[in-house]
Parts: sequence; C-alpha cells; structure tokens
Amino acid sequence: MLNTKLFDHTILKADATKAQVVKICEEAKEHQFMSVCVNSYYTSLVAELLKGSGVKVCTVVGFPLGQMSTAAKAAETELAVADGTEEIDMVINVGALKDKEYEVVFADIKAVKKACGQALLKVIIETCLLTEDEKIKACEISKAAGADYVKTSTGFSTGGANAEDVALMRKCVGEELGVKASGGIRDKETAEKMVQAGASRLGTSATIEICK
Repeated sequence: MLNTKLFDHTILKADATKAQVVKICEEAKEHQFMSVCVNSYYTSLVAELLKGSGVKVCTVVGFPLGQMSTAAKAAETELAVADGTEEIDMVINVGALKDKEYEVVFADIKAVKKACGQALLKVIIETCLLTEDEKIKACEISKAAGADYVKTSTGFSTGGANAEDVALMRKCVGEELGVKASGGIRDKETAEKMVQAGASRLGTSATIEICK
C-alpha cells in the first residue's frame, strides 16, 4: 500500500472549474494526500478549503513552458505565497539550459527560491526534452540554487516521468533533495516503480484510482 503522503493531488488543466477544484480538495482531505497542486488562479481558494486539514497548498510557476522572465516567475511566486501557497513547482528555462547558459538557469531558480520565503521549492526540469547530460546539469544547478526538490515533468510536454529518469535524478541529488515524479502516472504499478526508482513525491491527477 502506497503512503498517501507521497501524493500531490493535481488539477492543472486549462478548463479546470471551481467545482472540480473543490472536489479535488475534498478528496485530498479525506485521503490525507500531501498537497493539492493547482494553477495560481486557484491558490487562495485552495488555501481556504485546506485550512487546518494538514494538506498543503502547492502552486505551479512559469507553467508549463518555463520561458517567462525571471522577474515574472519571482512575482508569480510572491503572489502565490501571499495567497497562501506552501509549495512552489517552477519550470526551468529549458532553452537556456540547452544553450548552456547555466548562469541564467541558476539565477532563475535562485530568484524563485528567494521569493518562496518559507515555501518549499520543486524545480521541474522537463526530462523529455533533455539529453542525459542536460538532465544531470539541470539537477546540479537546481541543487546549487537551493531547490528542495527536482521534478521530472509538467505533464504538458512530449512525455512524462519514467523510472530511469527518476533513478538518474536521485543519483544526481543524493538524499539531500527530494525527487518528484509526475506526468503519465495513472496506475498503482507505475507509481510503485517511481518510488522504487527513488521518487519521494508523486504528482498525478489519477491519485484516487491509484490509491484504491
């Protein structure tokens, strides 16, 4: 049986309605998932609904492409924190990483980390778009910039999480950072594979089905 605290119960689709977000929050409270992960529009609503429940509020930043300005990402983070978020999942600037502009990627993460205050920071590296060397570099930069977690995917690109990438990320960051697997995790077998590979958090919209 998978620990329910492994899961970020997620609703990030563009047509997510208030009623759907409310339902996700009710499910998260009932099953005591680690967090509810939403776009920033719903942060304050989720913070109100989860107050006192033990379930955390998680907000995505620079989502899903990552190629916003650093100032915009930092501002989005500050607003989410003010609205009550406790965790931030940010997307790196994948293009800058591929151009080997590592100082840009570092500064981007560092600025968001500063804007987080006490909020936990997960850095989405979008593994499906990266070579193995780029995945390693992205993890190294994330760790150096003060991230609390590295995360595989947005779930909105060309692929999601796989066990090989999770194992590589765990090897890169050691035990000092968390590793979050997300994107395409829709059944218990896949979820278990991710945990066995080294994931300490799972992001999925299929949480209820997986935990049945």
